[in-house]
Amino acid sequence: MEQSGTSPLLPGTVQDLAAGVVSALRGGDHAPSVVRTAVDDSADRLLLAAVRVTGADLLLPHVLLRTPPDDAELALFREAVDAYPPRAGTAPAIRWSHWAMTRTLHRLEPPRRGRYGGDVPPEPDASWLDDAPWQTLTHQLAVLATLAVPGEECAVARAARRRPVDVARGFVRAVRRRDWQQAAGAGRWLTLLDGVPTTLGLELGLDFVELMGGSDPRVTLQVQAARSIRTGVFV
Repeated sequence: MEQSGTSPLLPGTVQDLAAGVVSALRGGDHAPSVVRTAVDDSADRLLLAAVRVTGADLLLPHVLLRTPPDDAELALFREAVDAYPPRAGTAPAIRWSHWAMTRTLHRLEPPRRGRYGGDVPPEPDASWLDDAPWQTLTHQLAVLATLAVPGEECAVARAARRRPVDVARGFVRAVRRRDWQQAAGAGRWLTLLDGVPTTLGLELGLDFVELMGGSDPRVTLQVQAARSIRTGVFV
């Protein structure tokens, strides 16, 4: 997400949102308390920015568990999409993150209600992933882990499916570098890919990532998403 004058409160708000998503994926309440307590303009702006950073994962429990989002929650998500459109020259990953949020609205918003109830918007360009070194590929996939959901058919997912061994190498590298957020995002993708080396030990690897990086709810979110996908609790 592009922004200027980032509030020092933003990281904490993003973590609060991530913790709320984790709770929902584990069967608890969904809407984090921070969503319910935004009362003034500055809090609203901060919350919108945090929603944009969290991206499509804010509504991930509804996508996986096939439950309808609360009207207020959906409205907040839609407002964040509208408030932070990609600018000219925006990095591809930001364009894809915005596309993922728009795609989620198309999944969840009732038909013929608002402008997100029609056709899915066209995908951004993903050719930059075709020849990316495996290190770069893993980094970018981790940034775009919100696209790692069952049944998602898009150019980023196809790029990941073509290179499962490279993503596995990137997962191991991220663990060795103690980059828990990248490792968790890569691990989430690996749960969806065929051809992942059986020697990787992904399940134990995700346990280790959560143990070491679990103080950050954003890491826990990715690990819990991977587990939910792996066990098929959303079916």
